Amino acid sequence: MVRPRTLPDSDVFAVILQRIAAEGEKSVAFSSISRTTGLAGASLVQRYGTLAQMVEAALTWGWDELDQMAATAQDDAEAAEQFGAKGAQVMLKALTDLVKSLPMAALLAASLRHAHLRPRVAAWKSKVEGMIVRHLRDRDAAAMVFAAWQGQVLWDGLDSKGFRIKDLVKKVG
Repeated sequence: MVRPRTLPDSDVFAVILQRIAAEGEKSVAFSSISRTTGLAGASLVQRYGTLAQMVEAALTWGWDELDQMAATAQDDAEAAEQFGAKGAQVMLKALTDLVKSLPMAALLAASLRHAHLRPRVAAWKSKVEGMIVRHLRDRDAAAMVFAAWQGQVLWDGLDSKGFRIKDLVKKVG
């Protein structure tokens, strides 16, 4: 089989995050990523340095993607001229649809195990909560809505949702 000469970092990072989600962070090795992407292991070493640096780059890329997704979701709500509780619903629905492309639970868990990435996780949480505050005008309500939304995103697919975020937003908004 002919190996590809190049592959964008984003494709490599997506493979790493999927592998972390499927089999855990310890399953990530230059050889496993090489097999999946078709890139030579030496190319991966040359591109990323150590295994730890490669994993960190993938996790950082994941948070960069989530930052872009959050901005897109906020833009969607503003473009629809939705504000208040309805705007929060529109924004969270758009964000939910976008984050399904990333293994959110694995990204979060792996990032929390890396002390230097914890501030990045906290910053993303603050960013999304701030976006909810812009709509609900209540920091405590936004924190509750964020926690419920994040729980729903992380547990999606394992059981019935039990309630809808939009019902919670109506109650607290």
